[in-house]
Amino acid sequence: MNDSEVSPGNWRTKSAFGGTARNAAVTFTIKDKAYVGTGSNEDKDGLSDFWQYDPAENKWTQVANFPGKARSEAVGFSIDSLGYVGTGLDRTTGDLFNDFYRYDPATNKWTQIANFGGSARRSAIAFTVAGTGFVATGSDSPELRDLWAYDPAKDAWTRKADFGGRARIGAAAFVINNVAYVGTGSTNNVNQNDFWAYDPAKDTWRERKNFTGTSLARSYGVGFSINNIGYFVTGSCTQRSGDYDVWGYNPITDSWTMQSSFEGTARTRAIGFSTGTKGYVSTGATGQARFNDLWEFMPDGN
Repeated sequence: MNDSEVSPGNWRTKSAFGGTARNAAVTFTIKDKAYVGTGSNEDKDGLSDFWQYDPAENKWTQVANFPGKARSEAVGFSIDSLGYVGTGLDRTTGDLFNDFYRYDPATNKWTQIANFGGSARRSAIAFTVAGTGFVATGSDSPELRDLWAYDPAKDAWTRKADFGGRARIGAAAFVINNVAYVGTGSTNNVNQNDFWAYDPAKDTWRERKNFTGTSLARSYGVGFSINNIGYFVTGSCTQRSGDYDVWGYNPITDSWTMQSSFEGTARTRAIGFSTGTKGYVSTGATGQARFNDLWEFMPDGN
């Protein structure tokens, strides 16, 4: 299939996020359940509430609040049966954070862990590969391109090879077969369209097919993977005509294919995750408006 053809796919609304409408929240998944929290509301207040979403029941349940200072633009990832949240921004004071916390759904408790190994920052990206959590890019004024790995057994951070592209904020990422794929974002207020693969086993970055030619450069979109295909959706596009585009990436052919358009309101700073064979997009903002809707994506259209 070439880039001009549209793959089947379908979006449908699910139960709205249980908390206040917000943007710049974080998410992680554990055992087919998603956890969403932090972010900022329409008044730009930082938030610390956290919610669990069960796709099988289409139900949101509030869990223990994030114990650190309320914040937005943080990162989240999961390792085995535990979730991790850290970094971020206090929009009221402008303070950046480097603290990190671990969430155990079995006990519904948070525990502070070792501070992030790099500088305090906002708008970074995070992913997990083979039992290790990774955090990269973001900004502490200036923008950053460093990559850090978290070992839960040692409760320690180790610096890895810097991201292969330019320093940036608002990138998106997904993982397929123990390789992380990172791209888009903003550098000096210019949206980017480059796309890179990171192999943790070799600690190397390799440039892959750019996002150019398939869609407009963008920042603050979301990424997730389903059945060995990665997806980029939403975000702030250089031109508004790309705001609803959904693109799927096949690592075997190193190619992008347009999917059916996102059916919610165009937005930036949303959260995205996948469980099983479905992807999800929730929260986010357009201008001053904040969202709490939840959209489910089925790549095969069923």
